[in-house]
Amino acid sequence: MALLSVLGGLPPAEAQPVRIKDIADVEGVRDNQLVGYGLVVGLAGTGDRLRTAIFTRQTLIGMLERLGVNTRDNEARLDTRNVAAVMVTANLPAFARPGSRIDVAVSALGDATNLQGGTLLVTPLLGADGEVYAVSQGAVSTGAVAARGAGASIQRGVPTSARIASGAIVEREIPYALGARNSLRLALRNPDLTTARRIANAINRAAGTGLAAATDPRTVALNLNGRDPVATLAEIEQLRVEPDQIARVVIEEASGTIVMGANVRVSTVAIAQGNLTIRITETPQVSQPNAFGQGETVVVPRTNIEVDDQAERRVGVLQGGVTLQELVRGLNALGVGPRDLISILQAIKAAGALQAEMELR
Repeated sequence: MALLSVLGGLPPAEAQPVRIKDIADVEGVRDNQLVGYGLVVGLAGTGDRLRTAIFTRQTLIGMLERLGVNTRDNEARLDTRNVAAVMVTANLPAFARPGSRIDVAVSALGDATNLQGGTLLVTPLLGADGEVYAVSQGAVSTGAVAARGAGASIQRGVPTSARIASGAIVEREIPYALGARNSLRLALRNPDLTTARRIANAINRAAGTGLAAATDPRTVALNLNGRDPVATLAEIEQLRVEPDQIARVVIEEASGTIVMGANVRVSTVAIAQGNLTIRITETPQVSQPNAFGQGETVVVPRTNIEVDDQAERRVGVLQGGVTLQELVRGLNALGVGPRDLISILQAIKAAGALQAEMELR
């Protein structure tokens, strides 16, 4: 609410032009998700319990057999908590070549409690087609702090999730012949018809009429006509346009976060906010007889009841065409908190007075 107060006191900012490369991507040039299953070893007794994590036991036995160690005869005696089964995920960037490195994320799969200090063994990373595109290995780092004593414990972060910086080597690239294409399409990250039209106009003014055309709110088609695709993209991605956006209010009820766009408008509406609060406090007292008196020691109840009907709250009237700044200032004048502000905005929307799209998360 303090942040809303600060924002409400600032003068309205003018929209600033941004580069095309910051609001649009080249269609087809994207990351690809990879996933793999592996083992983290070297844990200080914080790994999986092999008696309950069957998949960890089977994976460990299979790995040792491939290395020439026979554990089948003593499988029942195999008991260690220094190993954890993990899922390894990564994003393979566009145009990643064999030999380049990418970051990977490691997440515990069994009942391991901490991956700090462990080492991920060689883990193939597969794409959606089942092919191996990278191989990961290295020391994991959680960045979390976990300590436990006899009577207390503390934990910061998630010790069962870790990362390995540059922890995977790309073994196979995903082919994409950008330089051989005769047409390209730009995909807007936030679809908007006005923004798409402005991008097309800016490209045509800078590089020649007929090069770009907005086909829908998300797409701007580029007809290269023999132009070099790489040189053309390098030229137009630095062009600046002023993006447009719809009026939207985003509410995350779990954390009480509210984000309102600059184009939010409110029609004439009256707002009254207040709650009836009854607070009951029990403060029992001990009553006991005098030193030489007769009687028993008893507990005497003491109850204090307070009623707050918030009578000091007043009805606020917001005139038609109110801007974001005026809306925040008016709601702050009522003394409402973030939770109450969410309820007020929902009620204004239900009354048809909020001229914006509301998104609840």
